[in-house]
Amino acid sequence: MPEPERILRMRTVLQRTGLSRSTIYRKMKDGTFPSQVVISMHGRGWHESAVNRWIIDPTHYLENSAAITPFAQGQS
Repeated sequence: MPEPERILRMRTVLQRTGLSRSTIYRKMKDGTFPSQVVISMHGRGWHESAVNRWIIDPTHYLENSAAITPFAQGQS
């Protein structure tokens, strides 16, 4: 059975990425960092898999194309 998707809170994302809080929010606005998901009325976090994709290739990460595979991009 695969492990369930983990939700990371801000402190963990800051530690894993080395970015500042303001840089994360700026990059989210630009679409170059994963968006947050709502986990409670006042709580938000990030899907661990999305943060891991950003860590693998931060300069080429785009929020809208993160789920598109290279094979699908070449198809018409």
